[in-house]
Amino acid sequence: MVKTKTTTEETTIPTEVQAPVVKVPKKKVVAGTLHIEATFNNTKIVVSDKFGNTLFWTSSGALGFKGAKKGTPFAASKAGTVLGEKAKALGIKEVDVIVKGVGSGREPAIRSFMAHDIEISGIKDVTPVPHNGPKPKKPRRV
Repeated sequence: MVKTKTTTEETTIPTEVQAPVVKVPKKKVVAGTLHIEATFNNTKIVVSDKFGNTLFWTSSGALGFKGAKKGTPFAASKAGTVLGEKAKALGIKEVDVIVKGVGSGREPAIRSFMAHDIEISGIKDVTPVPHNGPKPKKPRRV
């Protein structure tokens, strides 16, 4: 008994032409809050609505910067540009800025975000400041 292979080819003809998929935002947000956390090693940026719900975020490390380059002003400006484009697509017109930390990416992140015609209504610095800090170590006896 000999086994034979039979192959059949099917041709499909598309009946409908589909339009290209365009990302449409789920909801329109007019005003929001921009949170910037600038440390010496990285810069994290979060855009939220007025109620504090996160809409989108990015950081210098998430954009592909590695090591000491994450804490640079250039990396922070790139992160601000990415979020500025996303915020513009969502329809945000005005943001309050809350800055935390002492890193070098504080101002470049705000400036690059402003470049997308989004008005900044106020800037608030919430960097934690120690009130005398922890108790120092005892002096070393030699």
